[in-house]
Amino acid sequence: MKKFSAQIALVLLLAGVTVRPAAADDPAVHMAEQHPASASGTIATFWPLFDYRSSPASGYSNLSILGPLFKREHAGDSTTTAIRPLFFSSSSPDSEDSDILYPLASTGSSEGDSDTQVLKLYQKHVSRAGTPEEKRAAMLFPFYISGQSEKYGPYSSFFPFYGDIYERFWRDEYHFILFPLYGRTVRKGTTSSNYLYPFFNTVSGENESGFQFWPLYGQASKRGVYAKRFVLWPFFISEQLGQDSDNPTRNVSLLPFYSSSESPRRTATYAPWPFCGVVRDGSGQVIERDFLWPIWMTAQGKESSTQRFIPFYAESRVKDSSSSWIMWPIYHHESIDSATFRQDKTSLLYFLFRRSDESWPQTGKERSRSALWPLYTWKRDENGERTLSLLAPVEPVFSADGIERNWAPLWRLFISKWDDKGNGAASLLWNLFWYEQRGSESAWELSPLLSWRSTRAGTEFRLLKGLFGYDGTAGSSSLSIFWIPFGGGSK
Repeated sequence: MKKFSAQIALVLLLAGVTVRPAAADDPAVHMAEQHPASASGTIATFWPLFDYRSSPASGYSNLSILGPLFKREHAGDSTTTAIRPLFFSSSSPDSEDSDILYPLASTGSSEGDSDTQVLKLYQKHVSRAGTPEEKRAAMLFPFYISGQSEKYGPYSSFFPFYGDIYERFWRDEYHFILFPLYGRTVRKGTTSSNYLYPFFNTVSGENESGFQFWPLYGQASKRGVYAKRFVLWPFFISEQLGQDSDNPTRNVSLLPFYSSSESPRRTATYAPWPFCGVVRDGSGQVIERDFLWPIWMTAQGKESSTQRFIPFYAESRVKDSSSSWIMWPIYHHESIDSATFRQDKTSLLYFLFRRSDESWPQTGKERSRSALWPLYTWKRDENGERTLSLLAPVEPVFSADGIERNWAPLWRLFISKWDDKGNGAASLLWNLFWYEQRGSESAWELSPLLSWRSTRAGTEFRLLKGLFGYDGTAGSSSLSIFWIPFGGGSK
């Protein structure tokens, strides 16, 4: 038995690995991966090769290999696997999602529905799989599209040769043969047929007709609804819209010399378009003046106002919200102040620095976020928990869950998390150094040199992964050399 114990000690010595019970809420990898630590368990580390932590009581375990490159995590019934940045998968009894070289491709499934996409160009969707109501839809845009419509049944499209598509892309029907030779769409009873698109077009429907030979001439009308006409598009355009509504509108454009729009609620005149114009409300009161639009513009309404002198200054107010620029694009500020929601956002040079504060007065909840590209991101959630991450080459510009899961852990050299109750944790260089404070208990490690732990039961110090150690409790203390304790006694 002694020989076996000596062999185990020798293996641990050569590997530089520490295996010991974890203190309450041991952080390290958990903090680096934004996951709460467990109440008790085991830690085995050999930086930077691997870092393993488990808490059987809470059903949690995490294995990280080569820092953030590989991750395998179990939390209750959920499992997460990551081979960054190539692959990420998260699964639970009810759902499963995965990213493949995000944002290249992803898959997802939940309760009989599944989705697959590659750059949004290839998409496949299956709903109610394995049931008599199963439906399938697939698309390799724009070359192949298939699916099933409840009204029209199954359909398929092989662009540009032949296709029928129903109830997709904002139309009821699409039909084409050797596009652009022939194509036809139907929307709300209006049929639009194209020949050598976009040059020849006809429009038909109930009390509706029209044709065009673009860009020379075109006209279309529906009795009591609208009438449109153009000559040498876009130089002359005439429209009468919404004739069956309470706000019929007449638009006339002779570009670039003149453009006007008249309706009971609004009248706008521009000469020359779009640089100089005046907009009036239904009572004839001037509400907007444009001089060299969009550089110089002023507007005033019942619940809105705008003053814009780009690049020097711009300010806009609409009901409870406001927005302003100073020396565009150096400084930008936005705010919302309502009874249910408040927000204050500031940015410098677009994404160089950003700050956002949000609150919900009725519930008392608050959250904040700031970022300085490419140095850091900082946030405070609704529970008062704060997180600081270094570096941040992408998050200040583009923030998404996919970035957070697949890429951000690769460049986060430092991450720290703390709350208002005195709890906190930090990780440097993917747990080369980590620290945690939970109430009166604390622990830290500089791998593989030093580690320290202070709990209610006592203190623990390790040098060179336990090659030398000290353990102290309220009534006794002991030393260890080569993992062999000796010298225990009362204090």
